[in-house]
Amino acid sequence: MGRYERLQRELENNDDNPYKIYVDVQNPDKLSLQYNFLDLFSGAGGITQGLSEAGFRPIASVEINPIASATHKRNFPNCHHFCGDIQEFKSQDWLQQIDYNPIHIVSGGPPCQGFSVAGKRDTNDPRNRLFYEFIKVVAEIKPWYIVMENVPGILTLKKGKVKQAIFDAFESIGYSASVAILESAAYKVPQIRPRAIFIANRFNLNNPYPQAQLLPEQYVSIESAISDLPEYSRIPEINHEWTRHSKEYMERIAKVPPGGSLYETYADAFKRQYPGKPSMTVKENHGGTHIHPYLNRVISAREMARLQTFPDSFIFEGSMKKAMWQIGNAVPPLLAKNIGHALIPYLNQVAANKEINTD
Repeated sequence: MGRYERLQRELENNDDNPYKIYVDVQNPDKLSLQYNFLDLFSGAGGITQGLSEAGFRPIASVEINPIASATHKRNFPNCHHFCGDIQEFKSQDWLQQIDYNPIHIVSGGPPCQGFSVAGKRDTNDPRNRLFYEFIKVVAEIKPWYIVMENVPGILTLKKGKVKQAIFDAFESIGYSASVAILESAAYKVPQIRPRAIFIANRFNLNNPYPQAQLLPEQYVSIESAISDLPEYSRIPEINHEWTRHSKEYMERIAKVPPGGSLYETYADAFKRQYPGKPSMTVKENHGGTHIHPYLNRVISAREMARLQTFPDSFIFEGSMKKAMWQIGNAVPPLLAKNIGHALIPYLNQVAANKEINTD
């Protein structure tokens, strides 16, 4: 059993959070309203893509990296885009200017590793500042629900005190929070990619998570996602490009077995994928990615995007390396879509309940 699988099981066995609930999203409810969302720390737009596929309307992205922001702008041209430091994002002025209110969901993945566990801010830690800026924007906009993602390791940082501090921060602005580790592969993503998902709301309602749809033995294989792409012919128009290899380098790659790495020092990069299984977690590392399961080259940016469940129509701006970096940092859209489907009945419940104060 993998580290995060053990952590996931321990979390579920010991979690007495009264707000967390798992719901079946195989046949999702219809939206009773057009629900708007804001994506903070949006990156290229993995969460935006997934929530859009679930039927929600992206109103704006906030992203400091200009290349990732350009990708978001290209793929969501009707969305407003703030490229800059979130500290300079004035949410109330922005809402007034674009005349979109309310914002029903705020999503994002702020860094939380610098969060103080002593109840005080360390203003010298930029990661700490970014998390508090996320909380500040949520407090100003007052969305119905919040979706925040991070790496699963955040839950054990400083023996769980960081997780509790995050809950306390949500509670301080009037939100009841829950957390779950969702394995992307359990939602038909052809990749092993566990994520810690915090969901919170300000009505003391349930925080819904999608029920897993596949057992481990049913996970989607890597070949099902990438086998139809050209083996050695590049297609730059859709980011089907990879690191160029010399003949000697390809001969070295040919000797790497599934699960093995080309380098001892970069054991997590240039590692051959296992055929017939879901992809290992994809990311850009030292200019490279994992080795193709049966070809003597690394996987391309488009193959990475397929493994993340981005559609081929989703084009990434910047160089090949920058495209790989954006893809590797994204939340799989299909995972975000399932989270969105889980939220729908509870958003509908808020919309239908006239006794709930949504101001």
